[in-house]
Amino acid sequence: MTTLEGEVVIVTGASQGLGAAMAKRFAREGAAVTVTARSESELEAVAAAVDGAVLVAPADVTDESAVHGVVDATVEEYGSVTGLVNNAGIGLLNMYDERRLLHDVETEDFRQIVDVNVTGVFLFSKYAVPEMVDAGGGNVVNISSGLGRRGSARWGPYVASKWALEGLTRTQADELDEYGVNVNALDPGGRAETGFWDHLPAHEREAILDPDVMNDAATGLLAQGASGITGESMPAEEWERRL
Repeated sequence: MTTLEGEVVIVTGASQGLGAAMAKRFAREGAAVTVTARSESELEAVAAAVDGAVLVAPADVTDESAVHGVVDATVEEYGSVTGLVNNAGIGLLNMYDERRLLHDVETEDFRQIVDVNVTGVFLFSKYAVPEMVDAGGGNVVNISSGLGRRGSARWGPYVASKWALEGLTRTQADELDEYGVNVNALDPGGRAETGFWDHLPAHEREAILDPDVMNDAATGLLAQGASGITGESMPAEEWERRL
């Protein structure tokens, strides 16, 4: 049975949905967990729902000083960082409940999506990865999407951000292999219970995957040792078969 005893894991976008579900699972498996997102009250609710070590550290993933503060608070509380789950992400559906042709997207909205989905990953990796190197190894799990492997009309900013995330994942995996840090991408394998789909009618929501769809795969990825799989991207079901 996979456990995370002794692991120290930061989960971004952990106030609800997929991030909250993963954070709760990690804590139940014995990890010391830091949950971060913008809403402190929602993070407190997540922390209160589990019997384990959970540090609440509100932050905007695009704010470098705030991100650095989350990592510093984690090290101060738990002594190190051995796992990072970059889950925070947004798309046009968070903003408008609709998709748009790329040339109709407002420039500031495109920049915001890329800032959260790509720059936020860069910032947390920038400050958390050196802690993993100092700890002798660790695991970075970037939450991606099937749209990081194909194009899709009216999803332009989100597709661009997830393709960038896939490239960052492979690049960082190559960079960190010698340090015992594995870097992989994981996605739900379909529409999962997030704010993206709140606008859908009830009959379309019936097929939406539960928020815990990635829990087993993410736990397995964080439990990997220095010789684990790295530089790969798969949906949750495929990861479960590989791990």
